[in-house]
Amino acid sequence: MTSSTPIHAPSDTTYDVVVLGSGAAGLAAALTASLRGLRTLVVEKAASFGGASAISGGAIWIPGNDQAVSAGLDSSLDSARDYLRHTVGAGFDADLVQTYLERGSEALRFLERNSELSFRVRPFSPDYHPELPGFSTGGRTLEIAEYDGRRLGRHFRHLRKPPEGMLVFGGMMVNRVDIQHFLNASRSLASAWHCAKLLARYARDRLSHPRGTRLTTGNALVARLATSVLARGVPLWLDTQAQSLIVEDGAVRGVVVLHEGREVALRARGGVVLATGGYGAAPEAAQDRPATGQAHWSMSPDSNTGDGLALGRAAGAAAGEHLASNFFWAPVSVLRHADGRIEKFPHLVTDRAKPGIIAINRAGRRFVNEANSYHRFVQAMHDDPAANTPCHLICDATALKAYGMGLARPGPSDNSPLVKAGYLRQANSLPELAQAIGVDLAALHTTVRRYNEQAAQGQDPDFGKGSTPYNLSMGDPNHQPNACLAPLLKAPFYAIELHPGDLGSARGLRTDAQANALGPNGVPVPGLYAAGNDMNSVMDGAYPGPGITLGPALTFGYIAASHIADRLSAA
Repeated sequence: MTSSTPIHAPSDTTYDVVVLGSGAAGLAAALTASLRGLRTLVVEKAASFGGASAISGGAIWIPGNDQAVSAGLDSSLDSARDYLRHTVGAGFDADLVQTYLERGSEALRFLERNSELSFRVRPFSPDYHPELPGFSTGGRTLEIAEYDGRRLGRHFRHLRKPPEGMLVFGGMMVNRVDIQHFLNASRSLASAWHCAKLLARYARDRLSHPRGTRLTTGNALVARLATSVLARGVPLWLDTQAQSLIVEDGAVRGVVVLHEGREVALRARGGVVLATGGYGAAPEAAQDRPATGQAHWSMSPDSNTGDGLALGRAAGAAAGEHLASNFFWAPVSVLRHADGRIEKFPHLVTDRAKPGIIAINRAGRRFVNEANSYHRFVQAMHDDPAANTPCHLICDATALKAYGMGLARPGPSDNSPLVKAGYLRQANSLPELAQAIGVDLAALHTTVRRYNEQAAQGQDPDFGKGSTPYNLSMGDPNHQPNACLAPLLKAPFYAIELHPGDLGSARGLRTDAQANALGPNGVPVPGLYAAGNDMNSVMDGAYPGPGITLGPALTFGYIAASHIADRLSAA
């Protein structure tokens, strides 16, 4: 075994289920299969486990979940179905959506009762499209509970580490609640105490660990699943590349992998589950994205190069076509380090919606409601790429000190290295800022003046920033009269360049409601299943709300393994 393989491989190569991929979908499938009594193996291409799930926000969108029911929050599946029908549009698959809605809470209940997995419902977590029927302000989204990474033991070092920019103080993870406490620390004793406890824990961690062991968001989700899978003795092979599926008489019977430098044929009596994370990092992904003529940056791990799709297609499965979007979009800024390293930062929830921060295009004009979802933000960039790609977030000294922007930290933080690197542009006046970022001064002056006049009144009639429940949930609840609006007044002024990017691919293998991969004729390929981003998005590439990738990942990972177990028990 290589030194990076957490669990030594058994001597034989025959299993009931082989799962390719160790993100939320793959681990949910493996855990379910093991709990159902099946001999299970997880194969991971990378040297670390967790995939894109480990660096995600860790939220799941599952309407009708038990926590929402108990809390008296919106748990109507009918309204959720109506909302998805209007959000997804032409690609709405009634059978797939119905299965997701009916079995999502079942999957969550099973996994929470039989593992370390633990979520808490967000009472106020609005969907992303308030203009559509069935929209809800809370109850559908759950967030993962924090987790002690020390419970992974020696396997903690193999958990995929979040990007540098998503850690604070060099290695401490924080969630949205922690961030709000840090922003309020100077004006709230409760927040100051919360932050002090986090810092004390982190200081202790660094005495014996390379980073903090208090895990949040996607790291907590993957760690909880992985701890449960490993505790059941399920082997997890890292650094293992799937080469081809074993197909006999039209059915998938296993997979050939490259393990420790040699090819190993793994037999899978019940089937193979593809959960390799999609193809966001594949070179050929460029042909499935809008042609903007500008750089595009994916947050997908480098190992997510479409292995599952390629394997599935070679075995006769078909990929989805004509999705609303082939990827889940997010604006990304890029820091180029002096040593040549590239650091990417996805602008999801920490800055765009905050008061005193606006986005301007190449002409120096606003073009979007900055507080809308990251997916909608990039769609606005794509609407007129010549004008809107790349664009800039700009703010004044007050906003930067209060909220930070991108990799620039709030408060008394020293952001001068980011200025020196050219990531954060700093200027003593708007004319100087316009020159620094190459936009027309007159246009920028007009844009800022108009925005400032409207922000002072707490309204944005031009783009509606701060006019929806979701907008307000992302703003500053302590800022009035509008949590998302404040004028840009105090020098120095700052700018960060944003590029179109994505969080992963939506286009995957077509499946039925049991997660069976389907051929071009709509008939299942026996023994082949797909989940996570290897499965064609149940949302058809739309982005209805927070957690709409991880929710289906857990659900259909569970469904795939359950279907295999039911088949084998009935044989």
